[in-house]
Amino acid sequence: MNIPNSLTLLRILLIPVFVVVFYLPFKWNHMLACCIFSLAAITDILDGYLARKLKQTSTLGAFLDPVADKLMVAVVLVLLVEQDPRPLLALPAAVIIGREIAVSALREWMAELGARSKVSVSAYGKIKTITQMVSLILLIFRTPLMGIPIYEIGLVLLYIAVILTLWSMFQYLASAWPKLKEAMKDQ
Repeated sequence: MNIPNSLTLLRILLIPVFVVVFYLPFKWNHMLACCIFSLAAITDILDGYLARKLKQTSTLGAFLDPVADKLMVAVVLVLLVEQDPRPLLALPAAVIIGREIAVSALREWMAELGARSKVSVSAYGKIKTITQMVSLILLIFRTPLMGIPIYEIGLVLLYIAVILTLWSMFQYLASAWPKLKEAMKDQ
């Protein structure tokens, strides 16, 4: 167990803590939940950076890091939609969760074919993740701050994240298209 993997495991352990805090019957629960999610987002940045800097990359870390990210994001989106069940929030949540499942399946399939590098994380994927994390932080915080409509800004950023989400998914599909086309011919 190295430092980057420990940070990734911490992110996974923060999920149930986040859920409990999110539902606490106190008016400051969203602020604390926002801090917990922000800590998880920081560990996401740190684990990859430290893995490269300390030369502690591992197959366990390569597996756990995206799993931790997807779990945390999916849980947060589900809780936010449960709290605000309007289509305005449900639609982007469904797109983001659906994309994560589709891209994970595509990566797994490509890995079985020995072509996982064709669908490795792109710059758009990283920008998407940052936009998504900032939007979720704002949506969790939700309370206007000095007259600034935090929740509404979070919604706008979430829609920008959805556009980036779809764009990066199409990039992955385009990269995998030759293998997909080949597999369809074999059927």
